[in-house]
Amino acid sequence: MTELPPPTQDERSMGMLVHILAIFSGIFAPIIIYAIKRDSKFVSFHALQSLFWHLLYGAGVAMLVVLFFFIVISQAVFSVAARHGPPSPMIFMAFPMLWLSLIIAWLVNVVLGVAFAVKTNAGEWVSYPLVGQWARSLVGI
Repeated sequence: MTELPPPTQDERSMGMLVHILAIFSGIFAPIIIYAIKRDSKFVSFHALQSLFWHLLYGAGVAMLVVLFFFIVISQAVFSVAARHGPPSPMIFMAFPMLWLSLIIAWLVNVVLGVAFAVKTNAGEWVSYPLVGQWARSLVGI
């Protein structure tokens, strides 16, 4: 792999801004910053991987919510179909498990966003897990 050029202070600041704003805005900040600073490989790389990470994060959260509704509805249907009085305890456990899963996912997102913002501000070309290689290949580094 070739040595990547050191980013300028402006590029480091914009890269850091991508990661911090993405915590609060999801995919919107990375899209906007990518559109504005597309000419910078450093900023483009960080904006794309933040965008990909938040798309993956959003898909994961959506799958958790769909799983929650599937569990609750299926348990309610089975309870009615079986004609036995009280509903399954799974209905009452599903919401706390969903809530705990969403909190853990949010914490992972915040920790990654802050950690990558700090490393990006230091000028590092660090990659998010799972999506960093996609961003590298699209930017051409």
